[in-house]
Amino acid sequence: MVLPIGRLNTVDIRKVWPFETDFTKWLIKKENIQLLSDEIGIDIVSDEGDLSVGDFFADIVGKEEGTDRIIVIENQFGRTDHDHLGKLLTYASGKMASIVIWISEDVRDEHRSAIEWLNEHSDENTNFFLVKMEVLQIGNSPVAPRLRLVASPDNWSKDLKSKTKGDVSELKLLQKTFWEGFREYMTDNKTFLSLRTPRPQHWYDLSLGSSEAHIGLTVNTIKKEIGCELYISNNKELFDFLETHQNKIESELGEKLKWLRLPNRKASSVKISKKLDIKLKDTWIEGFEWFKEKTESFHRVFGPLIKDFPDS
Repeated sequence: MVLPIGRLNTVDIRKVWPFETDFTKWLIKKENIQLLSDEIGIDIVSDEGDLSVGDFFADIVGKEEGTDRIIVIENQFGRTDHDHLGKLLTYASGKMASIVIWISEDVRDEHRSAIEWLNEHSDENTNFFLVKMEVLQIGNSPVAPRLRLVASPDNWSKDLKSKTKGDVSELKLLQKTFWEGFREYMTDNKTFLSLRTPRPQHWYDLSLGSSEAHIGLTVNTIKKEIGCELYISNNKELFDFLETHQNKIESELGEKLKWLRLPNRKASSVKISKKLDIKLKDTWIEGFEWFKEKTESFHRVFGPLIKDFPDS
């Protein structure tokens, strides 16, 4: 059977969202902000909309899941202009943002160049993104919003720039290369997990779909060890709730876990580890296989329990 071919048309976004505030209210919802997360490769947890900075109001202020890095998002109908660029920088500085996202219907070349310039002249801890929004439709089908990345940081060049300053060691570059290999392995092996951009650090976080907890992967070259943990940033009640299900969780995972409540710290964790030296590259596939098995198992077992937690 030959399927009919339709024509893809662009729809006036004002027929879907009459005002910018309507788009912001739509984007801030969890299922919609995920579209932006997927496009730029950063897990966004939206906290608020229309948050004041002096006499101005940021459209959306959120955090990167797992790191608590501040994210500021500015939405704009029509073509990018100097006024919105100025507001974006005002919001970013007022909120000490590490991730700054400008979403617009139409992008001028000079503003694309401005975002690229900001990325080239900022350090690795500050990142600017420019995203084009549009609405598409085939025939009389339901309309489909699309967010397309137009300008983003050149992470590799930032790593090299930091290296010349002495901020990134050979170990950090090894860690980044390892996580890049892990991300490629997970993609090639069809994982259902959302993957983020690797960074030169000893950990790599994966979303559980909750702002209360995430899956954290670690590499330790001193102990020659890798680890997988459920990391709970600041919720002892959630940890205690999960611990009441310890036998069920360990039975489903098929192994004993380390339950670390850490009473003198905000964070808590549940973890497992394996001896493996990432300095030996011929061990990487073994490590990738172990990480894939454990992360997908953690997501399958812990995910539903966290959703059932009364305060989640």
